[in-house]
Amino acid sequence: MTQHTKDPEDRQAYLASVGTALPGEPVDNATLAKVLGINEEWVEVFIGTKTRHFARDLGTGTVRWSLADLCAQAAERALAAPGVDPSAIDFIILGTATPDTLMPATVNHVADQLGLDQVPTFQLQSGCAGAVQALSLARTMIASDQYRTGLVIGGDVCTKHLDLQRDLSGAAPGDLVNFVLFGDGAGAAVITDEPVGQRVAIRTVLNRFTGLGRDPGQVIEWFGLADRYDDRQALTEDYKAIEESVPVMAVEILWELLGELDWTPEDLDYLLPPQLSGRMTRRITEQLDVPTAQEVSCVADTGNNGNALPFLQIEKLLGQMSGGEKALAVAIESSKWIKAGFALEKI
Repeated sequence: MTQHTKDPEDRQAYLASVGTALPGEPVDNATLAKVLGINEEWVEVFIGTKTRHFARDLGTGTVRWSLADLCAQAAERALAAPGVDPSAIDFIILGTATPDTLMPATVNHVADQLGLDQVPTFQLQSGCAGAVQALSLARTMIASDQYRTGLVIGGDVCTKHLDLQRDLSGAAPGDLVNFVLFGDGAGAAVITDEPVGQRVAIRTVLNRFTGLGRDPGQVIEWFGLADRYDDRQALTEDYKAIEESVPVMAVEILWELLGELDWTPEDLDYLLPPQLSGRMTRRITEQLDVPTAQEVSCVADTGNNGNALPFLQIEKLLGQMSGGEKALAVAIESSKWIKAGFALEKI
């Protein structure tokens, strides 16, 4: 940890680099439909996702990459970027809903693979908002004036919760959606207190629980030895509640972030909408209604890989962003309803 002194008014966090990792070759709808015994056209129309990546072999179910493997790959790419010094990392934060084990924390396996020692590590257990929560914590730590450079990671291996050998020919759409919606992947970003590398300022981060009194939109069970014979599904989802609530919440987040920054919709050059599925993302983007901003989406090609998504979007954004341009990202976690988002500006 590097001690330094900076006027509190001048403290700002910057995104210096991003790296991502997707396991294996993309799996298209035709291949997935054949393996699962389902209708390919239904996947394309109802979900709107064209391809996704799996850490497990579709034929055998063998795990080819762990979450730690994918997170380490993404982090290595972020740390190898121009203007980034790997030896300067002061802390590591991982956001995930699908850790490899309850203990040890996956973040510590990632640190081990990266050869990083004697640094604080944090693991946040969360769904689609986890990456934003990790970014928020990193920004707070940088602003505390005790840390200068941090590594923020988000990733999920969702397929380990799905029985790919199950006969789905008679499954209801609400059950079937989980087998075609999700993918696996990871992303990482180096966050600094000075504008280096990509030189993108993190202007604000939103992270707020808003699920008081509401039923969860999604539940992922963790089956221990005592309940491994339970007949509950590992993953359940109220897709109708998500369809109804997420677009409304997205609009609320957009205007809250704009108000906090004193920006107008016309100030935005890029919009990073929630990445639920190809179909849902199109619907949400239409309701956000920011025609002057260019949409930055990836879910139709990567599948919904949870906490990897914001980094995949940012990586795509950085390939287009020029000095002075502004971007706003909206993220929503439907498990117990969390509003999240962040704003970026290229210096």
